[in-house]
Amino acid sequence: MAAEIINPRSDSATDEEFFDPAFALHRGGKMAIRATVPIRDSDDLSLAYTPGVAKVCSAIAEQPDLVHDYTWKSQVVAVVTDGTAVLGLGDIGPEASLPVMEGKAILFKQFGGVDAIPLALATTDVDEIIETVVRLAPSFGGVNLEDISAPRCFEIERRLQERLDIPVFHDDQHGTAVVTLAALRNAAQFTGRSLGQLRAVISGAGAAGVAIAKILVEAGIGDVAVCDRKGIVHPDRQDLTEVKRYLAGFTNKAGLAGSLESALDGADVFIGVSGGTVAESAVATMAKDALIFAMANPTPEIHPEVARKYAAVVATGRSDYPNQINNVLAFPGIFAGALQVRASRITEGMKLAAAEALAAVVADELSAECVIPSPFDERVAPAVTQAVAAAARAEGVARR
Repeated sequence: MAAEIINPRSDSATDEEFFDPAFALHRGGKMAIRATVPIRDSDDLSLAYTPGVAKVCSAIAEQPDLVHDYTWKSQVVAVVTDGTAVLGLGDIGPEASLPVMEGKAILFKQFGGVDAIPLALATTDVDEIIETVVRLAPSFGGVNLEDISAPRCFEIERRLQERLDIPVFHDDQHGTAVVTLAALRNAAQFTGRSLGQLRAVISGAGAAGVAIAKILVEAGIGDVAVCDRKGIVHPDRQDLTEVKRYLAGFTNKAGLAGSLESALDGADVFIGVSGGTVAESAVATMAKDALIFAMANPTPEIHPEVARKYAAVVATGRSDYPNQINNVLAFPGIFAGALQVRASRITEGMKLAAAEALAAVVADELSAECVIPSPFDERVAPAVTQAVAAAARAEGVARR
C-alpha cells in the first residue's frame, strides 16, 4: 500500500516495479543537493552570490589553497565509473550504473560524513576517462573509481595518481583488500596464529584478487598463491597478461603450479573473489582450522554450510551470514582521513593503517562469528579516519 501512495502507478510500470520495495525506494533517486547556508533575504543572497562571492573568488585566484577553506572541495569525492563491471551484472553501461553510484555516494555520507557526487561516463576508452577525470578534478578533494573492468582499472588508477595531487582510489581493489586483511588478522589471532604462519590461496586474479595479494604480502603473509581460470599464476606460464606477470613476481614463493584444487591442499586460507565454485572434496584437503573467505555475492564460491565443516572461521560477501567482508567498512573512513589532512594521495601505509584500525575495533570481542565489525558499528569510521590521517602525516603526504 505504501508503494501505491508514494509511487502512483504509471501506464508503463510493470508489476515488479509497482510492488517491489526496491523500486519504491529508488524512485526519483536516492540523493539530493542541499544548501548549507540560508538564503532568506537580499542580504543573504548578496553574500552567497553576487557581489559577495566575488571577494572569495578573487582571494582564491590570488591564493589557490584557499579553495579548501571557502568551497566544498576538501570534503567532496567524485565517484567515477564507466559502468563496465557493476556488481555481478557486468558491463551494463553508465545509465544503468547510476543506482549503484548513488548508493556509493550516500554510503560515503552516512558512514564517513563525506559528500560524494556520482559521475557515470559515456566512454570506456582509457585515455578519454583519464582526460575527463583530470579536467573535472579541480572541483573535488578525491576520486573514487568504481566498477571499472580489469585490466583497464589498473592503468586508469595509476595514470590518474601520476597526474593528480588528490587521492585517487579504486575501491573494488583496495577497499576489498583492506577489509579482507583486517578480517584475516583477527581470524588468525582467534585461531592462535600470526599472518606469517599462514599460506593463502586466492581464487580470482582480477582487480580485487591482485589488490588482496599485494596487501597480504605487504602485511607479512607467509605465502599466497593466486589462481585464475587456468590455475595457479606462476612465472613459467606463457599466457600471462602484464598484470598477472607482475602478480607472479611477488606471490607464490613456494613455486606451486597446477590447479586451484591442488593449491588448496594443505592451505590455511581460501579467499574467493572470482564467482567460481570450489568442490567440497578440495575444501576437505585444507589444513586444520582453515580460514575460508568465500566472498562472491550472491553465491559464494564455497557455500557457508560446506565451509563450516572444515573451517574455524567463515566469511562471505553477504549480509545474511556472519563476518561480511563489506567495503563500506573501509572507503568512507579512508577518504575521510585523507581529506581531513588534505592528503595528496592514498599510500600503501595508509591502507595498512586502515586495516589495522578496523581489525582493532573488535579485537577484544573475537569469535568464530565476529572477526570483522558490522557496517553499523559506530566505532568503525572514526577509528579508520584517525588511523589514515595519522599515517598520511607519518608518510609525508598530508598538507595540514
